[in-house]
Amino acid sequence: MANLTLSNKALERYFGILKGLDNHSKKKLIIRLTESLDLNEKKVDLRRLYGAWDDDRDSDEIINEIKASRIEKVENPGFE
Repeated sequence: MANLTLSNKALERYFGILKGLDNHSKKKLIIRLTESLDLNEKKVDLRRLYGAWDDDRDSDEIINEIKASRIEKVENPGFE
């Protein structure tokens, strides 16, 4: 599931709406939000990525291919 990040301004707007709730509703909301926290965030072990690029070409061949695939930009193509 995607995460949504709110700006401080948006958070203040939500708080303005939520501060009018009764204490029981606020406590239920706090419990639900706390339970929704993903405390077991997965960390990427960079060592597992070692060797992930699989290619038989050497670096010079790859660089030459990249340079050869570039397209020259025309300064003023015009609309003629």
